[in-house]
Amino acid sequence: MTHTLLHIVLLLGVPPLLPGVIGKTKAWFAGRNGPPVFQLYYDLAKLLRKGSVFSTTTTWVFRAGPVVGIATALLAGLLVPFGGQPAPISFAGDLILFAYLFGLGRFFTASAALDTGSSFEGMGAAREVTFACLAEPALFFGFLVLAKLSASLSLTTMLHVRFPSGWGVTGASLVLLAASLFIVLLVENSRIPFDDPNTHLELTMIHEVMVLDHGGPALGMILYGAALKLFVIGAVLLRVVAPVDAGNAWADAGIFVATMLALAVAIGVVESVMARFRLVFAPTFLVAACLLSAFSMILLLR
Repeated sequence: MTHTLLHIVLLLGVPPLLPGVIGKTKAWFAGRNGPPVFQLYYDLAKLLRKGSVFSTTTTWVFRAGPVVGIATALLAGLLVPFGGQPAPISFAGDLILFAYLFGLGRFFTASAALDTGSSFEGMGAAREVTFACLAEPALFFGFLVLAKLSASLSLTTMLHVRFPSGWGVTGASLVLLAASLFIVLLVENSRIPFDDPNTHLELTMIHEVMVLDHGGPALGMILYGAALKLFVIGAVLLRVVAPVDAGNAWADAGIFVATMLALAVAIGVVESVMARFRLVFAPTFLVAACLLSAFSMILLLR
C-alpha cells in the first residue's frame, strides 16, 4: 500500500519539476540565471485561476483535447513502475495499452487543433502525427527487446528483469535500446533537436502550434500533461539505463527522483549543445531509432 501511495504522489507532484530543471540547465550553459526550477508550478497555479475563452467555431473536441491528454498520461503513469517498486496497475499486454494511451492523447490534441479551423494549427498537427508514426515502431521494437529478456508482456516484469546472462551478453543490446528510447523520449515530448518547446517561428513550430488557441485552465492542463508525458517515458528509459532496486519503498522513491532529475539535466545538456534539426532531417533520425531497436533485438537472437 505504501508503494502505491508513493507512486501516486510522485506521479502527481514531480513532473512539473522536470521542465524547470531542463530550463535551469540550459540557462547555466548560456551564462544566465534563468527562471526558478519551480516555475511551472507557479505557471500552473496562475493558469488555473484564469477564465476560459472559446471560439464560436470550435466544438466539444477542442475542449476535450486537454482533458484527454492529461487523463491518458496519468493512466499511462500507473502502468509504469517507478524505481524498484511494482506499478499500481499491471497485467499481461499492458505495454500495448501504454503505447496507445499516448496515441489517444495525441489524436485528441491534433483533433482539437484541427477543430479550430486554422490551417496553421493543421500544419502542426500533420507534422506531429507524421513524427509519431515513425516513433511508435521504435518504441514497440524496444518493448519486444524487453519482452524477450524478461519472458513477459507486462511492463512491471519487463522493467524489473534481472539479466541472468550478465552485462557481457546483453550489454550491447541494452545500449542500442537505451539510445533508441532516448530518441523516442525527445520526439514524443517535442524537445530539441526535433522540436523546440520555446519557439514561436511559424515555419518550425510543431507541438506548440497545436495549442496556440488554448488558454487558462485548458493551457494549464496541456502544460501539465506534457510534463507528465516526459516523466512517464523517462521512467521507462531509466529502468533500462539504471535499474536500481534499494529494497525499500522510500529509498527506491528517493533514488528514482534523483535519477529522474539527472535525466532532466541530460536533456538540458543535449538541448544546449545541439541545434534543432531541419524538418527534412528529423524523419531520418526517427528511422535510425527504429533500426537501433531492431538491431538490439537481433543481437539477442544471435
